[in-house]
Amino acid sequence: MTKIMEMFGKNVFNDSVMKERLSKSTYKQLNETIKRGTDLNSEIAEEVANAMKDWAIENGATHFTHWFHPLSGATAEKHESFVSTAGGGKIILEFSPTNLVKGEADASSFPSGGLRDTFEARGYTAWDPTSYAFIKDNILYIPTVFCSYSGEALDHKTPLLRSMEALNIQAMRVLRLFGNEDVDHVKATAGAEQEYFLVDKKYYDKREDLQLTGRTLIGAPSPKGQEMNDHYYGSIKVRVAEFMRDLNEELWKLGIQAKTEHNEVAPSQHELANIFMTINVSVDQNNLTMEIMKKVARKHNLECLLHEKPFAGINGSGKHNNWSLKTDTGVNLLDPGDTPSENAQFLIFLCAVIKAVDEYQDLIRISIASAGNDHRLGGSEAPPAIVSIFLGDELTEIIEDIVNDRVTSGHKKEAFQFNVHTLPSFPKDNTDRNRTSPFAFTGNKFEFRMPGSSASISTPNTILNMVVAEELKHFADELEKASDINEAIHKLIKETIKNHKRIIFNGNGYDDLWVREAERRGLSNYRSTPEALAHYLDEKNVRVFTDNNVLSETECQSRYEIYLEKYYKTINIEARTLLDMVKKDILPSALKFENILEEAVNNELKLKVKKNTYANRTLNKVLTLNCNITDCVETMEEKLNSSLPEGALEKACFYRDEIIPLMNEIRENVDKLELITDRSIWPMPTYKELLFGVD
Repeated sequence: MTKIMEMFGKNVFNDSVMKERLSKSTYKQLNETIKRGTDLNSEIAEEVANAMKDWAIENGATHFTHWFHPLSGATAEKHESFVSTAGGGKIILEFSPTNLVKGEADASSFPSGGLRDTFEARGYTAWDPTSYAFIKDNILYIPTVFCSYSGEALDHKTPLLRSMEALNIQAMRVLRLFGNEDVDHVKATAGAEQEYFLVDKKYYDKREDLQLTGRTLIGAPSPKGQEMNDHYYGSIKVRVAEFMRDLNEELWKLGIQAKTEHNEVAPSQHELANIFMTINVSVDQNNLTMEIMKKVARKHNLECLLHEKPFAGINGSGKHNNWSLKTDTGVNLLDPGDTPSENAQFLIFLCAVIKAVDEYQDLIRISIASAGNDHRLGGSEAPPAIVSIFLGDELTEIIEDIVNDRVTSGHKKEAFQFNVHTLPSFPKDNTDRNRTSPFAFTGNKFEFRMPGSSASISTPNTILNMVVAEELKHFADELEKASDINEAIHKLIKETIKNHKRIIFNGNGYDDLWVREAERRGLSNYRSTPEALAHYLDEKNVRVFTDNNVLSETECQSRYEIYLEKYYKTINIEARTLLDMVKKDILPSALKFENILEEAVNNELKLKVKKNTYANRTLNKVLTLNCNITDCVETMEEKLNSSLPEGALEKACFYRDEIIPLMNEIRENVDKLELITDRSIWPMPTYKELLFGVD
């Protein structure tokens, strides 16, 4: 225990370090910025910079970097040394306030969606003081935002911070109506449950598809998969346990509260969950967690796979995003209270979420859209592509009672009013868990289960913050002008539930009946990324971005282009990787096997053996499969080398409609070929080796 306490946060310029190294006035001002989101006082930057530099150097840092999250999906960094020349062959170690607060990065090679021409290279990074600086690999990392020379956001964090500000403003308006004068600000919090696979590196290194795309593009099922459910929560293998131990230590040093770890459903699949943090900090920590997972895995001769669907036929990996709202006084606004007033407040915030998810279900779906995530959404392992909310039977019954002007008190139904004692109670943890629900209320938070395992949780949380802020704004506008606040609250909650209860579904999201029921309710069902992104620039969606100052219309347009481009480029890389593997590995190996079979058949003919032998039958199968594969390869090459349609959406639809079906057909034939090919001839590790090869 002592070791953990000494280790935790040792590489973080956290509150205790700042308190020790900064003057009282500077510490107070910086702490106000971090805790309350107030403007940063530039006058304190010099003292903070000097203290941060001294602390970093004392802890072995030689360089610093502004660490940001560009729209490429990865994190980015440019290292700069503390060393400066002092003349006479001597050096000094410098880190100015400007180095801390502002940096310049080449913006020309990052995705901009048309915001920047290639020759317009200047971009800026700016310090995010609400997320602690840290040391990793002897580098001081300073969390920052990233924008263009003309001020447009080129990253994921800038709109996230804007959405947090919008949510705070509107939530505070509502809280003031309930007399919460002691509350200064509201912050959204999140905790990410990260799923991942571990495979032996010696097998990974022999799979071109895993190396270039993160998933297996071919691979027949292993004789055993996950059907016995023996891996879920099972005993953790020694090698994996050693990886988890080292991973925890690395995360703890960076102040990341890795809390829960266990085996997941699929073979070689695992999960790590982090403690709830303010959303921008949680995003930073999850990005770090993914990076460190890969780094620590390699130390154990393992590879960490974060793709949403690295293996066909078994569960893929998601990232459950647990989202809630919390005041600076420690009150969870999605936690039912003990008094009528507290429960009325809870219902207002609950209704804001219900209305937001219903009205902006397309944006919720878009926020998690990717080529990788398309493989798992709708499968019997992940939520469907239909967005809905799970509340549980008891809470659903309560809101139904509100709509019908009654409240349950034991077995007695009574008239409902918010300002009397008959307001229903809301027991904590009064719901079961529904693993098929995309957006499930779990007692004092919503578990958003749709995000993919490889993605940053920044975009889904930006959307959640923004659309809830939008509904709270409408609620506050209506309630602030009310003459009778209790009556207005009652009416608002009742009408909201009545108008938006279609989004509430407590049943089995995997059932085909739900698809038909969702269609009857008028809910959207965007099964692919292009289908979802086609609605990104709908008027109401652009308006909610601009009205809440999260993204400008120009920034919306750029992201639309970037997301579509990333989709079709991902599929293009996968298709060309598949062609390379089939032409250089699969077909040559199949030809070897074909020759062996032909020789066996010829020998049998000499011996006048009947034609329906194993060799003869298998040869016919191999010949048929080889022809099918060759035909598909030639067709796909022709399509990939043809002129693409104009427009990003059209390109994305082309790859979805023309290339993916051919990839699937090639895979189907190759997997059949694998099942009948001599083990010694098959050119790459199989699913059995990949999934069960970690001892």
